Amino acid sequence: MVKVDDLHKHYGDFAAVDGISFHVPRGEVFGFLGPNGAGKTTTMRIIAGLLRATSGNVQVGGHDVVRDAIAAKSISSYIPDRPFLYEKLTAFEFLEFVGGLHRMGNADIADRGVALLERFELGRWADALIEGFSHGMKQRLVFCAALLTEPQLLVVDEPMVGLDPRGARLVKEILREHVEGQRGSVLVSTHSMDVAEEICDRIAIVFRGRIAALGTIDELRDRADQPGSNLEEIFLRLTDENQADSPGELADKDSAQP
Repeated sequence: MVKVDDLHKHYGDFAAVDGISFHVPRGEVFGFLGPNGAGKTTTMRIIAGLLRATSGNVQVGGHDVVRDAIAAKSISSYIPDRPFLYEKLTAFEFLEFVGGLHRMGNADIADRGVALLERFELGRWADALIEGFSHGMKQRLVFCAALLTEPQLLVVDEPMVGLDPRGARLVKEILREHVEGQRGSVLVSTHSMDVAEEICDRIAIVFRGRIAALGTIDELRDRADQPGSNLEEIFLRLTDENQADSPGELADKDSAQP
C-alpha cells in the first residue's frame, strides 16, 4: 500500500529526513515512534502529499505522490496532530464539504456521515457549530471526515491528542478495524509507547531523520538484546546517544524490509 524508498527532506543544511525507506502492506497498522524532531511528521506529510521531498520516491497504492498526486490523495486520508476545521460550519456541514471535495453523492454523504457521527458519539451535535466543540470533539469530527471517503490508507499523526480515555479507546478500535480483512492500511505516529505496543503490527523507531530499527515488538526486543522488555525500554536502548552517533550501525537492512 505504501512504498517509501530512500526519502530525503532538507531545509538548507538541515536534514529533517535522511534516507528513510519502508513498505506498508495492506492489512497492517504501521507505527512511527520517535522523539520530537526525529522526522516522523515530515515523512507523514510527504506521504500525504503536503510536502515535496528533496529526493526519494513515495508511492501510495501504486501511485507516485508527486507524478500522480490526485490519484494518491483520492485513496488516502491524513489526520494531523493539530487539525484545521471551518468553525462556522456545523459538524454535518463540514462532512458535506469534505464529501463534496471527493465528489461523493449527497445520499452517500448523508448515510455514511450520520453513521460516523453516531459512532464517534457526535450525533446529537450534528447541527451544532464546530466553534462550540471541545478539543476532543473536534478531534473526533476530524476522524469522521477522514473515514467518510472510506480511504485505503489512513495516515494519523498523534491520534490520541486531546481525547479522553473513552475517545482514545474508540480510536484504537477504529484503527484496528480499518485493516481487518486487508481492507486498508494505517500509518500512525505516536509518542505513546502503550498505544504503539497495543495497536501496531510493526513499528519503526525514528531518530535524527533515520530509521534506527524496524520490526514487530519481538523483533525489536531481539534487536535491542532485551528479551521480555517493554517498548519504552527498547526505545531508550535503541536511541541511546552513543549508538545514535553511528546511525549506519542502526539503520541496517531492517529499514527496507517490506
